[in-house]
Amino acid sequence: MLFNSYAFIFVFLPTVLIGFYLIGRWSNNRLALVWLISASLFFYGWWNHVYLSLLLFSVLFNYSVGISLGNTSGRKLLSKTILVFGVTVNLAVLGYFKYANFFVDNLNALSGNNFILSQVILPLAISFFTLQQIAFLIDRHEGLTKEENLLDYTIFVIFFPQLIAGPIVHHKEMIPQFLDNAIHKTCSKNLAIGITIFALGLFKKVVLADGISVYASPVFDAAEAGVMLTFFEAWIGTLAYTFQLYFDFSGYSDMAIGLGLLFGFVLPLNFNNPYNATSMIDYWKRWHITMTRFFMTYIYYP
Repeated sequence: MLFNSYAFIFVFLPTVLIGFYLIGRWSNNRLALVWLISASLFFYGWWNHVYLSLLLFSVLFNYSVGISLGNTSGRKLLSKTILVFGVTVNLAVLGYFKYANFFVDNLNALSGNNFILSQVILPLAISFFTLQQIAFLIDRHEGLTKEENLLDYTIFVIFFPQLIAGPIVHHKEMIPQFLDNAIHKTCSKNLAIGITIFALGLFKKVVLADGISVYASPVFDAAEAGVMLTFFEAWIGTLAYTFQLYFDFSGYSDMAIGLGLLFGFVLPLNFNNPYNATSMIDYWKRWHITMTRFFMTYIYYP
C-alpha cells in the first residue's frame, strides 16, 4: 500500500487515525498503541502477507537479544558476545534476502556450473527495520538505552509512516513519545501541520516525480534496447531522472513526517535540499539524513 494510493488516503489513513484517537480517549494510551501496531502490521502485510512472519521474527528476536544484553550486569565479554550474535543474525538474514540470488548467479557465471536457487523475493523494508534494530542492540550494549516492554519496542520498529523507507529512527527519539499518555489527545496544531506537510509531499510525488518520469523512463528503456540516443535525448533523460528521483524521495520523506505528526509523533528530518550541497560530504548529510547518521555513528566512527 503506497502513501499516494486511493486505498491509503481515503480508507486506511482515516480509519486508523480516527480509531487511534477514539480508543486513546475512551480507553488508554496502551490500547491505542495496540491499535496502531495492528494497523502497521496490516499496512505491511498488504504488500505480501507471507513476510509478516519475517517482520515479527525480527522484532521478537531483537527484543529478546536486547533483554539478554540488559541482563549481563557489567559482564562485558558476555555482553559483547551476545551483541555479535545478534548483529550477525540480523546481517545474515539481510544478506540472504538481498544478495543470495546475486552470489549464485555470479558463481554460476564464473564457474560454469548451474546451481539452482529458488528466486528469493526481497521483503519490503528489510534494510530499514534491520538497521534500526542493529542500532538499538549496539546502544543497548553501550548502556545508552534500557529495555521497555514489548509493546513499546514493537511500535518503535513497525510504526507504518517510517517502516517502508525510513527515516531510521533512534530508540531514544521515539520511545519517550510512545510513553506519553497525552498522545491520543487530538491536537489541532499537529493535525494542521501534519496534513500540510503530507499534502506537500504528495504533490511532489504525484505531480512532480511521476510527471517527470514520462520523460525519463522512455529514454532509459530505449538505451537498454540498444537504440542510439542523440546528445539532447540522453541529457533530457538523465536530467529528468535526476529530478524524478529527487522529488520522489523528497515527497516520501515529507509524507512520512506529516503522517507521524497526524498521530502526534515527531519523526526526524530525512531530506534537506541535497542538490544545494557544496561537497560530497555535505550531500550525504542532506540526502537520507538518518541513513548517513546510522553509518557515521555505528560504522565510520567505531
